[in-house]
Amino acid sequence: MIDVTQSAVVKIREMLASEEVPNLFLRVGVRSGGCSGFSYGMGFDDDYAESDTRFNMNGFDIVVDQDSAKYLNGLQIDYKEAEMGGGFTIFNPNATATCGCGSSFRTKEEAGVPSEC
Repeated sequence: MIDVTQSAVVKIREMLASEEVPNLFLRVGVRSGGCSGFSYGMGFDDDYAESDTRFNMNGFDIVVDQDSAKYLNGLQIDYKEAEMGGGFTIFNPNATATCGCGSSFRTKEEAGVPSEC
């Protein structure tokens, strides 16, 4: 469902190791908003719902809520270092349009509810 590049795996593991909460996983989701209609959400969580999809990726769990799953199939998460620091990037093959900041998108079937970035 979701592909995480090796550089992103290294960074996620590093970040998980610095947390003091046991049993954390990476939650990836989508919500309405952003200048293109949908926005990505990604962060650590320890609250799992029965309707969530959970899978193990290189030693840590990734969880996607049921409503977000249809937008995230084939998603790739990468981490890139840059002169001014680093950051995660997302490539979504389901997106037909994205905003300039790369954190908002829409699909062919759904436009979401655009808002200001």
